[in-house]
Order: sequence, then C-alpha cells, then structure tokens
Amino acid sequence: MTSTPNILIVDDHREIRDALKRYLERNGFRAIAVENTKAMDKAMVNSRFDLVVLDVMMPGEDGLSACRRLRVESDVAVLMLTALSEDTDKIVGLELGADDYLTKPFNPREVLARIKSILRRIERPPQALGGAYGGKHLQFDRWILDVDRRVLIDLENNEVALTMGDYQLLIVFLEHPRMLLSRDRLLDLTSGREATPFDRAIDNQVSRLRRKIERDAASPELIATVKGGGYCFMADVMENT
Repeated sequence: MTSTPNILIVDDHREIRDALKRYLERNGFRAIAVENTKAMDKAMVNSRFDLVVLDVMMPGEDGLSACRRLRVESDVAVLMLTALSEDTDKIVGLELGADDYLTKPFNPREVLARIKSILRRIERPPQALGGAYGGKHLQFDRWILDVDRRVLIDLENNEVALTMGDYQLLIVFLEHPRMLLSRDRLLDLTSGREATPFDRAIDNQVSRLRRKIERDAASPELIATVKGGGYCFMADVMENT
C-alpha cells in the first residue's frame, strides 16, 4: 500500500461523491470521484487504488455487478454503499466479496472510520493474515491450504483459489478447530466489525465456503451449524512447512 492511501469513489450522485472526496482529502487521503463503472474501469487502468467506495444503485452496470468483477480482476478493497431499506443488497454485496457496507444516508466520519478499519486489515502481510501459520501448509480432511498463496489443494493436486473473505473465514476456523464460534465472534474475527440486527453476512460467507470445501454443501461435515450457537469446524488440523 502507498504511504498515502488512494481511494476511488464511484457514485452517480455528484453531490455525494464530490463531498466525500473533499472530506477524505481533508483527512489525509488521496481520492478520485467518478460517476459510473465505465469511468471506474478507466481510472483503475491509469492509477492504483487501495480501496473503492462503490454505490450499489447506479445507471448502467450496478455496484453489485461491478463488485463481482472486481473480485475476479483485482484484490482492491471494496466498501459498498447501499440504500437504507435494501438489506438484500448488503447481504449479496458481502457474499460477492465486499469488505464492508454502509447504508445511505451516512455520516462522512463513519465512512472514514470504515475505510481506516478496512485498510488496517488489508495492509497486513500474508504472514499476519495467516496468523501463526504464515509460511505453512495446513492439512484438514482432503484439503491442504497454502497459507501464503491463499490456495486450497485437493488430493488430486487441483487448486481452488479463495477470495479474501473465504480465506479469512477458513483461517479462523483452522485456528479454532472443534470450538463453537458464535456469529458475532466470527464477524469480529474476520472483519473486525459488530453484527447489526438481522445481519446475515457470516451465514452467507459460511455457505460460500461450504460450497468450496464440503463434499456435499447441503449436508456439511466440516463446518457444522450449532442451533442457537453458531458454527463449529469439525476436522482436525495438521501443520506442514
């Protein structure tokens, strides 16, 4: 990450994006504001950004579709902006790989706090993201996790890439095998934020991870759901250098 974080704001409302740009610049950030995802793509070709503030509802390609593309094409962090009543957008955005979300209308100070929180997480080196497992391979069930490369390898040596969200959740489970972890605890350990009422972010992330590591995601054996409690990782974990 550059010494002065560079933020890209993508919002079709000129007043919102320009006001947010000015506020971030007054607080020590570099910032560029654009009105749609076409301009976003052009800006990302010309500059490197540490984080994209991405509105969901925009003419043309919406923010959810753009987030899906970004997760395939880039490791840039994403903070989604959603309408207050659209809980589905929040859930889908997080499932697609957004790092956090914020509802409109918002206080610029809250945007700044969320951005700083995300940047603190992503600026850690791979060894820090993997905790004490940096530089190692972790074996569980029929999988080996290459911690630094963020890749799963099966018994046939096939590789499965993980999104940052998948990786962070899996690392937490591997660090706490056979321990009951509540949804609130998982959310805190993976993203450093507190759950809001009816927050389904962890449930959706667990479902996504199950589709990658379970033999049958509909009948999971590795990540067990504990009714009223949360989740428990049921496999033994072995370390390999």
